[in-house]
Amino acid sequence: MAHAGKRQGAAEGNALVNEGDRRIRSVLVVGGGSAGWMSAAMLATMLKRDCRITLVESDEIGIVGVGEATIPPIRLFNETLGISEADFIRETRGTFKLGIEFVDWGSVGSRYFHPFGPHGRNFDMVPLHQYWLKTREEPGAFPLDELSMAWQIARAGRMARPVPDQRSLLSTFDYAYHFDASLYAAFLRRHAEARGVTRVEGKIGDVTLNGETGIVESVTLEDGRTLEADLFIDCSGLRALLIEGALKTGFEDWSHWLPCDRAVAMPCANAGPPTPYTRSTAREAGWQWRIPLQHRIGNGYVYSSPFLEDDKAAELLTSRLDGEALGDPRFVRFRTGRRKLHWNRNVVAVGLSSGFLEPLESTSIHLIQANISKLIGLFPDRDFDPATIDEFNRIAHAETDRIRDFLILHYKLTQRQDHELWRYVSSMDVPDTLALKLEHFRRHGRLIAREMDLFAPASWLAVHIGQHNYPEGLDPLIAHRGIDARDYLAKLRAGMAAEAAKLPSHEAYIAGLIGAPAAA
Repeated sequence: MAHAGKRQGAAEGNALVNEGDRRIRSVLVVGGGSAGWMSAAMLATMLKRDCRITLVESDEIGIVGVGEATIPPIRLFNETLGISEADFIRETRGTFKLGIEFVDWGSVGSRYFHPFGPHGRNFDMVPLHQYWLKTREEPGAFPLDELSMAWQIARAGRMARPVPDQRSLLSTFDYAYHFDASLYAAFLRRHAEARGVTRVEGKIGDVTLNGETGIVESVTLEDGRTLEADLFIDCSGLRALLIEGALKTGFEDWSHWLPCDRAVAMPCANAGPPTPYTRSTAREAGWQWRIPLQHRIGNGYVYSSPFLEDDKAAELLTSRLDGEALGDPRFVRFRTGRRKLHWNRNVVAVGLSSGFLEPLESTSIHLIQANISKLIGLFPDRDFDPATIDEFNRIAHAETDRIRDFLILHYKLTQRQDHELWRYVSSMDVPDTLALKLEHFRRHGRLIAREMDLFAPASWLAVHIGQHNYPEGLDPLIAHRGIDARDYLAKLRAGMAAEAAKLPSHEAYIAGLIGAPAAA
């Protein structure tokens, strides 16, 4: 009897525990591509106990596939998944990226580099760029780019990992990747399925909401199958089937600041060794990207449809390829902005379903990663605490708003007046958050950082100076320091060039990493 009583008590205790267990038991990722499989792979890595992860996608629905350039945080994402850099570069036909070269943005014939990493190394309380500004018009002056270790390596066509020794100039840069987005999705699919993710082939025909709570209960495929889940991840791209189609979340339109609303993409054959940087060239009604991979070059023209017709955009892009075209032009229509909520009820939008920011600074893949990371950091139970959702949306909004401002900066600072688009953007009003930063730089060359700034002051400096936006004055402190930095800047420049010259070529570095001939 005593033993029976203990068993009964244990059973009752277990029942209470089970009744109070509010863990998420099932997650449905709606859509594949980079967003879907990045989400599934990370969830499979983090949710190791009692949670079913399913991804539904259709082979009939293509992916946008223009997000082939990244920024440095992608490395942490891959490391968290346990993916080696060699495997990643091999499987995605990837190359390395030290930054972005901007051509004809400030004015026709000008160019500058937005590096991953700072310009030089501070030696005083006054930032280094203030000393460069002080000497920029003196005899022997040189471009700010030449104080960037990333640019010295990039323009020499070389590559290496940064070294940990902070005394070395080779510690003053960072890097990211170019890769084939379709191959990356396939690579992550294998990774995710090996960790228990189930893939379902099919198109979604309907979405069922709970009549009382309004949460998504299930999706029904066109063949009649129904898929239920506790938590839904909307990776359906610009269609936004759940976050907008079912939940009517709403959209904040930013096209008055970022008027490009079309892109045409076309790959071409390589025309020499791949460069370790992306290139963005300002054109008639937008800009053209160039992303070098091992097996091809990714090209595209982002433009504003009121100023350029689709056929003409494709014609212009085709005429400007470095090598033979490897496919027909593919068009994408979009509207720049973001959802009013990235997380609504039990649906989290990841990727293009959460909004669209043109790929000028290669943030598309990062914004996928960012929402996944925030979801892991604020993972819910089945009660979906409103405070958790509110905090997620607050952070997501702040981050996208800051990126928006950085993108607008490129357009606002142009001095081009040769086409209607450039005349419009150079004279437009900008968000107050951007106007504040512009004013601080105008007065004293100061770089003001704010919460959730993805791009550090060094990035803002590259665009300001690269597009000829010089401040009216310097930091007042510099007049009190009494330092002549000309010799220091000259030695820094020479030292960076010397270090870059010792490194292997980009092509040879890739070959050594993946164990393939350099000419492959």
